[in-house]
Amino acid sequence: MLNILNPCRLFIMGASGSGTTTLGRAIANEWAVPHADADDYFWQPTSPPYKIQRDPSERISLMREVFLPRTAWVLSGSIMGWGEELVENIDAVVLLTLDPASRMSRLQARETVRSRGLATTGGVDDAAHEEFLSWARGYDDPEFAGRNRGRHDQWLARLSCPVLRLDSSRPVDRLVHAVTSRSITDQSPTI
Repeated sequence: MLNILNPCRLFIMGASGSGTTTLGRAIANEWAVPHADADDYFWQPTSPPYKIQRDPSERISLMREVFLPRTAWVLSGSIMGWGEELVENIDAVVLLTLDPASRMSRLQARETVRSRGLATTGGVDDAAHEEFLSWARGYDDPEFAGRNRGRHDQWLARLSCPVLRLDSSRPVDRLVHAVTSRSITDQSPTI
């Protein structure tokens, strides 16, 4: 059992649009610890963003230099498929779930705002935008070749650290409270 009330090395994962980054930032703020998103390490900084992937060894090396040595942090996003060696640094995991229609609505709203910002710099790539949304829709399809819920569940089943499953339709402050005010045991039920 791990008392999450105390800051630890917490990994928050879920489908794109489920709120992992939002919750990660909020918990990091509550605990006064660093927050990072896996995309910060996965992608090289470009304008527009998300164009060039870093080599997996470079991602790991950068995380080990900048982020992982700390005694407490919050990491959001996905490391499945490239960050297996980071698992030993994780004290607990939160899996966020959200019904597909709500998740895609959130994601579409986020991407609309992001596209408006990129439009001012001439960096909008409509084809990439549609490709991303199509990829994100695949998460709930167990036959989808990319990251999907079934693969997340399989990955989580192999972990030895506690896992808390939360429905992210709840307000962020309630999700923060659900994480920071309780002890969790391995494979805790969905709240």
